[in-house]
Amino acid sequence: MVVRMQTTPDFDELRRLRQARDRMDREFAQPLDLPALAGTALMSTAHFSRRFREAYSETPYFYLMTRRIERAKELLRRGDLSVTNVCFDVGCTSLGSFSARFKELVGETPSGYRARNHDELRVVPACQRMVLTRPRRGRGDESSFEEASSTAHV
Repeated sequence: MVVRMQTTPDFDELRRLRQARDRMDREFAQPLDLPALAGTALMSTAHFSRRFREAYSETPYFYLMTRRIERAKELLRRGDLSVTNVCFDVGCTSLGSFSARFKELVGETPSGYRARNHDELRVVPACQRMVLTRPRRGRGDESSFEEASSTAHV
């Protein structure tokens, strides 16, 4: 007898995964960890992490960090907040980790991004600006919440 694992989420599971993803979108600045997000989806942490990645092609951690960096870019373009303030405003707890991840996703340091002229984006409607400025990255070096301490917040 061969047991095959389901690789395509059922509709109820997709709905629960979407609820967790929506929570990340809404509460990105809050200290969210894998157990809290898995609880939102009514799944164990391992199952949630695995199924989230299958459904969205990225780990929950990378999805959350992309949201945080996306918001950080918006705040840095305003120019009235320091990089440190932006780091903490988007829910990151380490300036070094924030700066490293920002550079990895955006291609320049947060201070360099903040100092650059962003006037060309002022005429672009907000919905299109979101698409144009969304952080991009390769998919090969992804991480997950499991690499962080189970008590640490992202």
